[in-house]
Amino acid sequence: MSRLGKLPIELPQGTQAKRENDFIIVTGPNGELRQKLHDLIKIDIASNQIKVLMAGKSRKEKALWGLFRSLINNMVIGVNQGYEKRLEINGVGYRASVSDNKLTLSVGYSHLVIYKLPDGINAKVDANLITISGIDKQSVGEVAAQIRRIRKPEPYKGKGIKYIDEVIKRKVGKTAVKEEK
Repeated sequence: MSRLGKLPIELPQGTQAKRENDFIIVTGPNGELRQKLHDLIKIDIASNQIKVLMAGKSRKEKALWGLFRSLINNMVIGVNQGYEKRLEINGVGYRASVSDNKLTLSVGYSHLVIYKLPDGINAKVDANLITISGIDKQSVGEVAAQIRRIRKPEPYKGKGIKYIDEVIKRKVGKTAVKEEK
């Protein structure tokens, strides 16, 4: 049995959930999110909580039970609080700026890298910190990963774009060998 799957999802004040065809729609103060439901998963929406139920007892249904409970819980948290990922830029002359819906990065290439932010995702730059925020947890994580991929941190000096809490495993550089005569 899934330990997470059997927990009910509490809906905070000002949050509504409804089912339309094969979708669950969660609406809150920050916006609206939709998730397509699998045929093997049933949902019971009460006044202030959502319960995710299994149709049968197969192994696949048990796996989907916990998965969809987590996805719906992430939707409820997203429309109420939102999600954010923070990235740090390390390197001499490395910088970033945001204008309109575009993140412009100067990270050691011969050209500026312009990353167009998808709808629903916001970026803020403070000195060498980039904050990616939005209501969809999956989209926020994917955008942060794509931005990090533009210039991964290298292991010798740590230059590049990394998550704020990421630890870069450093390597020792070359050392000069003393010649004996």
